[in-house]
Amino acid sequence: MCNDRGPRLTRQDFLRASLALAAVPLLRAVPAHAAAPAPDSVELSEIAPGVFVHQGRVEMQSLENEGDMANAGFVVGSESVAVIDTLGSAVVGERLRNAVRAVTDKPIRYVINTHMHPDHVFGNAVFKEDAPAFVANHKLARGLGSRAERYLATSKRMLGEEAFQGIEVVLPTLAVDDKLSLDLGGRTLLLETQRTAHTDNDLTVTDSATNTLFLGDLLFSVHVPTLDGSIKGWLALLDDLVRKKAARVVPGHGPHAMELPEALTPEQRYLATIAADVRKLIKDGKTLEDATKTAGFSERDAWKLFDHYHVRNVTAAFAELEWE
Repeated sequence: MCNDRGPRLTRQDFLRASLALAAVPLLRAVPAHAAAPAPDSVELSEIAPGVFVHQGRVEMQSLENEGDMANAGFVVGSESVAVIDTLGSAVVGERLRNAVRAVTDKPIRYVINTHMHPDHVFGNAVFKEDAPAFVANHKLARGLGSRAERYLATSKRMLGEEAFQGIEVVLPTLAVDDKLSLDLGGRTLLLETQRTAHTDNDLTVTDSATNTLFLGDLLFSVHVPTLDGSIKGWLALLDDLVRKKAARVVPGHGPHAMELPEALTPEQRYLATIAADVRKLIKDGKTLEDATKTAGFSERDAWKLFDHYHVRNVTAAFAELEWE
């Protein structure tokens, strides 16, 4: 991290920054206690007693970020620890493990993956020495297994040889068919599979002691959502999630923690805009090519990485909605 102060802001700079912030939709984040990082570990915030979250960068996978582009966390009970997602490489996964060890020496009994995407699971391998149960939606093994070769090749190309070292595909050893409770000692985690939405293998985690809900990539903030499942299913699930009474939610990308229902509003708007635009284009006899040039582009200024993922989202939505 650079320690230079940089140039002083002028009054004009301040006014321009203030106007830019005013144009961004308000996303309420939950205050968190930032902990100083241990040597060679990721930065953490304790968002509730015994609940720690690392906030990943809003960037594409690269040599520079070494696969640190998603949120990950862990929950400490009186007897054991559960890690929730492990980041996008063994390099940053090891730093996450070091952060756990800096907080507690209790055994890491569970490693939970909220879904199959590499930025959430490619740090799994470094936790194998703890001999945990690797826990996930029962559909994750099939989804990750069928995409493993492509995921590995893409990560190797984007990360480079050095940061790619140690990555391996670790499939679940404990599958969740519907719901599963994990006892950490003094607190229980409730794991629930979800309908096809962001992917077909999404899993949410609720900590009973603090009513903290980990949503994985069912919730994106700042980072544009990415669709790898069903836009209709995702919108329907969001309608259910806004009625949840969680004290705080942890997104897969974005702040350490946020509040319901406000946290979901931008994502709902984005997906609903795509769905409405695509349905109209289909009704008007337009093609997929037409849709990729116009559908949802009113949302462009509201999201980072829009140009990297939006056309893919429109393509997936069109393929689903043209058969309604």
